[in-house]
Amino acid sequence: MADQTLESMIRNLGEKSGRTMAEWTAIVKKLGPKKHGEVVKHLKDTYQLGHGYANLVAHHAKGTVIERADGSDELVDAMYAGEKAGLRSIYDKLIAEVRAFGGDVEIAPKRTYVSLRRSKQFGLIQPSTKTRVDVGINLKGEKPAGRLEASGSFNSMVTHRVRVEKPAEVDRALVDWLKQAYERA
Repeated sequence: MADQTLESMIRNLGEKSGRTMAEWTAIVKKLGPKKHGEVVKHLKDTYQLGHGYANLVAHHAKGTVIERADGSDELVDAMYAGEKAGLRSIYDKLIAEVRAFGGDVEIAPKRTYVSLRRSKQFGLIQPSTKTRVDVGINLKGEKPAGRLEASGSFNSMVTHRVRVEKPAEVDRALVDWLKQAYERA
C-alpha cells in the first residue's frame, strides 16, 4: 500500500467511522488473541467497516506491516538477506505477477513468509532454503500433480506447494494456479 494512501486512510478513518485509530486499536485489543481474518470479519460485521479500513485497523492493532507500494519492507528485506539474497528475484517476479490480479490483492509480510490475501489468504511465498522459494497455494479440491504438490508439512495454511529455484520457474502454470486461488478467495 503506498505510504500516501496509508496515511490518507488513517487520517480519514476518524471521519468515516467516528473513531480514531487509537479507539479502534483498543477495541481490537479487547477481543484478545484472534487471527487477522477473525479481527477483520469482526470489525466488518459488528461495526460495518469496509474491508480496507478493517484490514488497516487489524494490522495496526497487531503491530504487523502492510507492504508499501515501492516493495520496501523490513521483513521482506530480512527474509532475502545473507544466504537467501539470491532468491529475491524470484520473490519480486512472483509479487509482480500477483499484483496484476487486481487492486484488492494484499501483500502481508510476516517474519518467515509473505501472505497473499484477498478476502482471505490464497497463497504465500516463503524462502524455505538458501536455494529455494516455496509458493503455497490454496486450491482446495485440486488434485496434486507434477510441480503442484500437496502442501504436506510445509504449511497448514495452504493446500498445495510449488518449489521454485529460479525466476524462470515463475511460469504460466504457477501464475495460473495462483490466479485460480485468488479468484476463489
